Formats: sequence, structure tokens, C-alpha cells
Amino acid sequence: MNGDTVVQTLWFAGAFTLVLSSLLARRLPMADWLKMALAWVAIFGLVFLVIRTWQIMA
Repeated sequence: MNGDTVVQTLWFAGAFTLVLSSLLARRLPMADWLKMALAWVAIFGLVFLVIRTWQIMA
């Protein structure tokens, strides 16, 4: 594991913690919690795909 991988892993863990804590703090019913969690996964997935595509094309 090199330094870049460690930094990326820490960044992902921090971002995931922020999202998870925001969902838990709202105290929503489980169905709404699941919908919001899926929305966050979609957002992170889209950002990942955009960055990955940009890196490949550059």
C-alpha cells in the first residue's frame, strides 16, 4: 500500500462517515433511510465515474 492509496482510503472513510452520520441524525423511518442511502451511493458512484472517465481521457 503506497501513500496515495492510504490517503484515498482515509478520504473515502471520512466521506462515508459524514454521510452515515447525517442519515442517522435525521431519525427517519427505515424505508426513507434506505432511499436516502441509495441516493448517496448513486451520488458517490456518479462522482467516481466522472473522475475516472476524466482521468482516462487526460
